[in-house]
Amino acid sequence: MNILRSLMALILLAGFTGAARAQTQVPQNCDVTTASDPDRQVLTCALGIVIELEAAAQMGFSDLSSGSAPGVIDLDVGAALIEVEPGTALPQIRTPHAIAAVRGTVYIVDVTPEKTSVFVVHGEVSVTQHDTSDDPVLLTAGDGVDVGPGLQLEVRRWGDERAKALLARFAR
Repeated sequence: MNILRSLMALILLAGFTGAARAQTQVPQNCDVTTASDPDRQVLTCALGIVIELEAAAQMGFSDLSSGSAPGVIDLDVGAALIEVEPGTALPQIRTPHAIAAVRGTVYIVDVTPEKTSVFVVHGEVSVTQHDTSDDPVLLTAGDGVDVGPGLQLEVRRWGDERAKALLARFAR
């Protein structure tokens, strides 16, 4: 099974009823379902990874080998909630602004043209900013960071309002 080749050949347009449509490459070792209220796409992948994408998200995969879990997930726009079983896989989420490296956790990455926001629900996530020599920051449950041009990597406890608003985008 050549997953890398199938990635290039397989583009899935999610069948959401809203105006925005997600365009996502889906590896062969992931099953795709849809969820609603709000509309989102759910990818359940081998080796303990579940990725929920809001309807407008655009995502792709790289660094895959046959039967493996996604090594690098490229999130270009929109938000994704990522659940990784501890000790199973260590994917990185690459955005235009940041790289979030999972350590077995549940977290959300939200990408806009101006910035990338990373929020940890459970576990730990290491976040670095593209094109800098700054050290990565480590987020734990309840922590978030905004990454973008001119922004310092500063770990903050997110207030209930901001965290709940982001989690509501995934019916949580």
